[in-house]
Amino acid sequence: MCEKRVLLAFLAVSVAFANYTTVRLAPDFIHPCNSTESACLIQATQDAIPEFSKGLPRLGVPSLDPFIIDELPIQLPGVKVTFLAGKVTGLRKCQVLNVEAYLEKNIFLLEIRCNITIKGKYTAVGRLLLFPINGEGDSKIKIVNSVIKLNIKTKYFKDADGRDHFGIKNYKYTFDYGDRVHYTINNLFKGNPELSNTVLQFLNENWRVVTEEFGQPVVEYAMNVTIETARKFFNAVPYDELLHVPIPKY
Repeated sequence: MCEKRVLLAFLAVSVAFANYTTVRLAPDFIHPCNSTESACLIQATQDAIPEFSKGLPRLGVPSLDPFIIDELPIQLPGVKVTFLAGKVTGLRKCQVLNVEAYLEKNIFLLEIRCNITIKGKYTAVGRLLLFPINGEGDSKIKIVNSVIKLNIKTKYFKDADGRDHFGIKNYKYTFDYGDRVHYTINNLFKGNPELSNTVLQFLNENWRVVTEEFGQPVVEYAMNVTIETARKFFNAVPYDELLHVPIPKY
């Protein structure tokens, strides 16, 4: 009887271990396509973005909506601006415009349109227009209908268990600031609210020129965060749970 119990216990452990080793790692909102047809890839990506953006703690994937900019200094002609404790939101509501995958060429193309809001603290020291500036306070930047195009050079690699994974070798991107960028910034000139409001009005009336002047470091920071988050996800989830298309043989 004792030997029978031991055997049953061993079988139970073996079954449990087998089930554990075959557990699907990809979350339920991942809907793999059976081909690289663009329509399917667009829909699958759109389905994934809202939940993926919240983060996947069990896989070590951080949140993208929101994500935090701890500190980001930006040196402009005559002015040094530093963003502090910034919170970026809006990525979970991005609209997927296009997705193309060329597995044999290791190329993945993605185009999305987003409304993005950045809120946080700021400091600014230097000269703006003809005025000395020494500002410090709250800031909010709203970007309406920005369009982001990503061109990703991909790769494939095997994990310790021999399973294939999708990887990112490098990437290029373009970022269009869209229909409108609106600034809400208080205390640009300490002790002079009238001048602060005048300059803020100038920033909003000339939003495209202003944004193209100082927006690049913010966009670069956001793109790096996004790509590194995607890398962590691809490292955690095997290729065959993301796309039901064989990896090309070289």
